[in-house]
Amino acid sequence: MMQLAQLLHSRGLFISFVNTEFNHRRLIRSKGPDSVKGLPDFRFETIPDGLPSSNSDATQDVRALSDSTRKNCLAPFLELLSKINSTPQLPNATCIVSDGVMSFMGYLHFTELVKSGIFPFQNETFLSDGTLDKPIDWIPGMSNIRLKDMPSFIRANNPYDILFDFMGSEVQNCLKASAIIFNTFDEFEHEVLKAIAATFPRIYTTGPLHLLVRHMPDGPSKSMNSSLWKEDAKCIEWLNKREPNSVVYVNYGSITVMSEKHLKEFAWGLANNFGKRIHEGDKGKGSHNKLVYPTTSVVPPSGWLFLTHCGWNSLMEAVTEGVPLICWPFFADQHTNCRYSCTTWGMGMEINPNVRAEDVEALVKEMMEGDNGQMIRRKALDWKNKAEAAVCCGGSSLTNFDRMMKEAINHG
Repeated sequence: MMQLAQLLHSRGLFISFVNTEFNHRRLIRSKGPDSVKGLPDFRFETIPDGLPSSNSDATQDVRALSDSTRKNCLAPFLELLSKINSTPQLPNATCIVSDGVMSFMGYLHFTELVKSGIFPFQNETFLSDGTLDKPIDWIPGMSNIRLKDMPSFIRANNPYDILFDFMGSEVQNCLKASAIIFNTFDEFEHEVLKAIAATFPRIYTTGPLHLLVRHMPDGPSKSMNSSLWKEDAKCIEWLNKREPNSVVYVNYGSITVMSEKHLKEFAWGLANNFGKRIHEGDKGKGSHNKLVYPTTSVVPPSGWLFLTHCGWNSLMEAVTEGVPLICWPFFADQHTNCRYSCTTWGMGMEINPNVRAEDVEALVKEMMEGDNGQMIRRKALDWKNKAEAAVCCGGSSLTNFDRMMKEAINHG
């Protein structure tokens, strides 16, 4: 959302960037008070999320937050709009861009799962009896997928599951909007976008947004950063000393909770491949940090292979850098992203959910030395070139952004 706001601001729009009070405080803790000072025409506002106080450095519970936002955020948001529109020094709000839900087509067809009797599952045996391997062939634009590739919120046996209901209803609400902006590019998701446009033609594909920002002229808002986590300069120093394409970069995102068993399996799988380089980490051969790599790029320039949870932002970064993936999805749309990465886009390999060290070792070895790994690397570089072309002059994403700006101004 910050990247989109930066792009809109660079075209002369007045921006009011609305965070929850919780995230606003986290932003100040991670970046300092100057991070929310804004500019005369780029202001930061807040609304409460309705949840009780919690650990200010921890990610909020997704289930509780989704339920609370739906029940408690509308009234304070309308109050904020009224305040903005009644302040003489501020222009009236003429357009609202709200955060949407990823894996749009998957969420859009949640209701079909209910109608067909698939959801809710009767008990938890579906997790191990092969039910999730059932092919899904009735979602327009999405071929070669299975139940396990749908967003993970379908994996419930409660007909009133909060996240299932929340995500399904949020996507339906998107269809009531004036337009929908997608952080993707036409060639990357051609079939899905074509299917969406048949139902809702007012769509704008303007991604990868971070790459569009990178091509944006320098301006006062270009350096703004909305990361809620403290960033680690030491990790930059270490990565910058590595040769290009020499690092297996491991990042499971900010929400994934990994068991100690899984952590050990990943660690030994990597150690078995790189041996001495891992064991002598204290001599500068390896690096592990609990802090995060700066948000200017999720994948470092030295990144040669990305072991990822397949969150959409991480995926877009990998596409931009031409880095192949080893995918270990955790929840939400990550399962869908993983399936597409390993099949349709051909730029990744999937690791078994119940990860074992030998699986990690074998996949990394294949990516390093195998014929399939070389083919995947070539495909990743091909997508990198296509992403670059999309945001350059005459490219689909830049053209769509220009068209969106023109239509927004005309209707504003």
